[in-house]
Amino acid sequence: MSLLVVGLSHRSAPVSVLERASLHADAQVKLLQDTVAAEPATEAAVLATCNRIELYADVDKFHAGVAELSTLLAQHSGVGLEELTPYLYVHYEDRAVHHLFSVACGLDSMVVGEGQILGQIKDSLARAQDVHSAGRLLNDLFQQALRVGKRAHSETGIDRAGQSLVTFGLEQLAAGGDVQTWARGKKALVIGAGSMSSLAAATLARAGVTEIVVANRTLDRAERLAQILGDGDDTDVLARAVPMESVPAELTRADVAVSCTGATGLVLTAESIASAVEGRTGRPAAEIADTTQPRPAPAAAPAAGNDDNCPLDLAAVQPGFSVMGEAAVAGMDAATLEQHAAWVAGGTVDRRDAARRSPEADAELIGALAATAATVGRIPERRRPEPVEQTPRPEPVLFLLDLAMPRDIDAAVHRLAGVRLVDIESLAEASADAPMAADVDQVRRIVSDEVAAFGAALRAAHITPTVVALRTMAADVVASEIARLDGRLPGLDDKHRAEITQTVRRVVDKLLHAPTVRVKQLAAEPGGAGYADALRTLFDLDPETVAAVSRAGESTTQRDRGPA
Repeated sequence: MSLLVVGLSHRSAPVSVLERASLHADAQVKLLQDTVAAEPATEAAVLATCNRIELYADVDKFHAGVAELSTLLAQHSGVGLEELTPYLYVHYEDRAVHHLFSVACGLDSMVVGEGQILGQIKDSLARAQDVHSAGRLLNDLFQQALRVGKRAHSETGIDRAGQSLVTFGLEQLAAGGDVQTWARGKKALVIGAGSMSSLAAATLARAGVTEIVVANRTLDRAERLAQILGDGDDTDVLARAVPMESVPAELTRADVAVSCTGATGLVLTAESIASAVEGRTGRPAAEIADTTQPRPAPAAAPAAGNDDNCPLDLAAVQPGFSVMGEAAVAGMDAATLEQHAAWVAGGTVDRRDAARRSPEADAELIGALAATAATVGRIPERRRPEPVEQTPRPEPVLFLLDLAMPRDIDAAVHRLAGVRLVDIESLAEASADAPMAADVDQVRRIVSDEVAAFGAALRAAHITPTVVALRTMAADVVASEIARLDGRLPGLDDKHRAEITQTVRRVVDKLLHAPTVRVKQLAAEPGGAGYADALRTLFDLDPETVAAVSRAGESTTQRDRGPA
């Protein structure tokens, strides 16, 4: 086995990089085709989800394989190799198997234990099979990963720790409250009709929303999903379908909107959301943002720019910088942004001043901060700002859940008062502190056992063509000697000839039995791949004969293999 995986995920890369590196379906197919066309790889499969992009391949050279797969990922994602490389991880052979099995069990998911990844692995295998890039190794690997994932969910309580990304997102929208209580009586808009959107719609229906409107570029798919929701026996939700052109109007009626499309650009801009809020409340979103209560003036603090430890160019930033929602826009985490806003404001953060600033002035401040972040990267917190009184935001009138990668909803929506947006980035931050069930340890043991079994079976299968070739050679020797005996004893009758032939075959079988059984046992152990080479050398087996047996076995496996 020479299994190699090169990829990036929410554990290795910020969401902003994952978003830019995301691959739509056509790009995944092209990546598969180019991978198997490359010299080091003979098989390939792509696992692309909201929070991971991984390229699996059977390679004959490790270093060349890593270089080639990394280059291909960069080329097809559109993110430069130099920029992408720091976020890539590499797993090889047994470690690669361990990684995929862990992914299948939900151990590597943003929400630990979620089961949706199994459907995504199945789709990944089906795509590789469609373009004929999955051979014996990846077919067996991905099918076994599906079985391991199902075993983990059936034999452990990982489901108690895990949930779908949709459910976790709705919990974040409910701000820690009961989702059913929060959803009861609400009207929902679901944008998209794919697997994630369908899951979101079904989850909302079970949670108790009264109405679900499905919008999709292909109206037929939206109508099918609406019909399924309306015909469900376990809900009494009213469901209907609308074209994408109706989304702005539906936003003014909806209490919650979920978006997960394959669009490459924004589906909902900050302006469209602001218009929806105005349509619901009768007031512009900016007026809602100004309804905060005045706070006491901040205590005296050192003048801005006096802290030598602050790496920002403070001369380019004016006092009164607002941090509300700017974290998502500037690509920095909120704590870091708050810290540097405190430096700028001389030790405190006063959002009243920010509310009175013009959009042009705020844009200049955001630009200065983003430029600094691009130069020095994420800046660690060096001192804690003075405590400030937090001004509560108005209660949301519109809840938004963005499950798309790249994002469907403008990150600037985080700034709008009266709106609560949960997206992949905020989900990643929230899940970092989510508790894991005790069953996770049991799942890890299952993964370790399954990896060992898969490796042993694979190594044993590797030597099978050599054993078959050896027995074929022995049968040919027996046939040749019996033919020579016929030439020397032409008067030998059929009964005696059959008895002699059977005796010679029994002798050969007994001589080969112990060595072939033992070599299979040894080959199944770690490092046992060399026994096949030793057997071929000792018996001077023709490599082409062994290869022919292997190809015949793969053809039989492909014919017998059913759908994943």
